[in-house]
Amino acid sequence: MMKAVYMERHGGPEVLRLGELPDPVASAGQIVVDIHAASINGADWKVRDGSAYATISTFPYILGRDFSGVVSAIGPGVTDYRVGDAVLGVCDVGQEGTYCEKIAMKAAICARKPEGVSHVDAAALALIGLTALVSVEDTLKLQKGETILIHGGAGGVAGFAIELAKHIGARVITTASAANHDYTRKLGADEVIDYRTQDFTKVVSDVDCVFDTVGGEVTQKSFQVLKPGGRAAFIASGAKAPVPAARSDVVSLRPAVGRDRHHLERIMQLHSVGAVHVPEVTLYDLKDAQEAHKVSQSRHLRGKLVFKVR
Repeated sequence: MMKAVYMERHGGPEVLRLGELPDPVASAGQIVVDIHAASINGADWKVRDGSAYATISTFPYILGRDFSGVVSAIGPGVTDYRVGDAVLGVCDVGQEGTYCEKIAMKAAICARKPEGVSHVDAAALALIGLTALVSVEDTLKLQKGETILIHGGAGGVAGFAIELAKHIGARVITTASAANHDYTRKLGADEVIDYRTQDFTKVVSDVDCVFDTVGGEVTQKSFQVLKPGGRAAFIASGAKAPVPAARSDVVSLRPAVGRDRHHLERIMQLHSVGAVHVPEVTLYDLKDAQEAHKVSQSRHLRGKLVFKVR
C-alpha cells in the first residue's frame, strides 16, 4: 500500500484526505515510478471542485499531473528504462494521480531527469514548461523581434513563458501585482503593468501576441491590444475550443498541450543552458494538501507549489 492524497467526492479543499491506497502495477508499455516530488497546478482545484472539467465518476480519486521520481518497476515491452533510472513526466491526457508515492505511467511520455536537476526542480518545471512551450512556440509561433503580452507573469506557466519569449528574442510585456514587479523583471520582462491599478488596454497596443493565463474579463479585453493579424492564446478557460475572437482581424487559439518526451527533453535542455530557470518554489508535505489547495485557489501565488514526497 502507498500513501496518497485522494478525494471521495467533489468539493472544497476539505475533501482531500491522506490515507493508503493499493500500489499501482505496470501494464504493457508502462513503468512504475516512485514519486519524489509532484507539483500542484491550477487545474487541480478545478478538478477537485468540478467547476471547469468533467465530473469524476470513479472514487477514490488522486489528483496531480506532473512528477519526478525513480523507476521501481517495468512493464512488458519497455526497453528504454531500467529500475533505478531517474525520470520526470506529465500524466497522459485524461490521467491524473501524482499526489502519492507511486504512479504507473506510459514510458514513452516520460523523460530522463538530468543528474544536476533535483526532483523538486524537475517536478516544478514539467507541466508549466510543457504548457508554455506548446503555447508560445508551437501555437503562437512567437518570432524574434515580435512583442508579446503575457498575463499573470508571476505564475508558473507565465513565468516560464516570459523567459522562453526572451530566449526567442521577443519584447515581453507582462501583468503582475506591484509586489511581483521585481520578480517578473528578473525573469526578463521588459515592461510590467500593475493589473490592480492600471487597465492594460490603456497602456498597451499593437502587440503581435497575447498569452493569457488568467482568464475572466482579461480574456475578452486582450483582443483590444492586438495589432491586425495578431494572435492570442488562452489556457485559463478549461475549454478545449478557442475563445471566440472579439475581432475579425485577429486569431484566437487554444493550445493543445499534448504529452511527449520531446517537449520534456527540450525543457531540460533550455534549463541546462540557462535559458529558463526553476521558478520560486513553495514546498508542502502530502499531509498539507488542503492548505496547498487553498493557496493555489487564491490565484495570487508566485512561482510553483510542490509536494516533496520522499
